[in-house]
Amino acid sequence: MDHQDVQAAVAQMLEVLGPRTGEDWTVPAGSLEWSCRQTAAHIGHDLLAYAGQLAVRPADAYLLFDVRVRPTASPAQVLQVAAACGGLLASALATAEPSLRAWHWGPCDPTGFAAMGVAEILLHTQDITRGLGVDWLPPAPLCAAVLDRLFPDAPPGEPVPVLLWCTGRGDLDGLSRRTSWTWKAARPD
Repeated sequence: MDHQDVQAAVAQMLEVLGPRTGEDWTVPAGSLEWSCRQTAAHIGHDLLAYAGQLAVRPADAYLLFDVRVRPTASPAQVLQVAAACGGLLASALATAEPSLRAWHWGPCDPTGFAAMGVAEILLHTQDITRGLGVDWLPPAPLCAAVLDRLFPDAPPGEPVPVLLWCTGRGDLDGLSRRTSWTWKAARPD
């Protein structure tokens, strides 16, 4: 995964959510405890955190900063923040050497940060669409790439439902719904 995948995920997010910024974003985002607005702000937070990790390359912790979206920001403005943070992550990825390692629960390469960024965008966009009552699923090729990079033990099957199951958002035949999960982004040197 790389910067182009992050850009494609941001484009998907804007395409599906952009026309819906006039709706009530105070409702819960799918099964999350966060509202749609809080979930969109969270997308921005994580994307900027990943870009910061790539820029500074800390070996053992996250940088001590946060994204704070003003309480007066409209859903359209919160979505702009998330998209801007996606652009910063894509820019950081575009200039990152493949050998670069930065901390995410261990040494993580640029492909891991790209995959985590894409996963955050797609999964939380799906959460928001569920909260807004919009029938939308993330694109299968991006889901397959996320599964390949972050969930090496994922069961076989169609990538969209498998990714949703891996992250506790869906059911798969014969498997219990996950209530706890982690992805594997770190790669030893």
